[in-house]
Amino acid sequence: MIGPDGSQLGIKAVPDALALARELDLDLVEVAPLATPPVCRIMDYGKFRYEESQRAREARKKTAHVTVKEVKFRPKIGKGDFDTKVRHVQEFLNDGHKVKVTLQFRGREMAHPELGSKILDGVLEQIGDIGKVETQARLEGRNMTMVLIPEKKVIKKPKNEGNGSTVSDESPTEASVSEPVAEA
Repeated sequence: MIGPDGSQLGIKAVPDALALARELDLDLVEVAPLATPPVCRIMDYGKFRYEESQRAREARKKTAHVTVKEVKFRPKIGKGDFDTKVRHVQEFLNDGHKVKVTLQFRGREMAHPELGSKILDGVLEQIGDIGKVETQARLEGRNMTMVLIPEKKVIKKPKNEGNGSTVSDESPTEASVSEPVAEA
């Protein structure tokens, strides 16, 4: 039997252990039922369960949630649309998401799957070393799909990026004029 402070109390009969636990206004919990003799501990079981749930919640918070984003292309996509969609793929990869690139064929476009492969190769060429291929491009029905994953060294960009200018066009305020500026 183990006491509430973790000290060994020795081998005790069940009624004696229960009486000791009630005396301390705590619970008698069997921790190792398969040991000979079984090991019991005197503890506040409600507090123990609460602390376990808090530890489990913290562990869930720290896990990374990887989501799969999908970007769809067509074989006859224009240059501007292609660049925009590739930019979206790059943003998703920079944020740490997997990206499923889908190329949809319609009608007679199915006769030329090499055009689709050429577009997917163009996507890979433009994303460069931001991501790598997890699943190679393969034709499934009328769709050709490829899955990209981000490289290990993901650098998250700050959310507060504005128009890029850091110099203010406004005149300085009185507070900023009266404050001395230390030159480094």
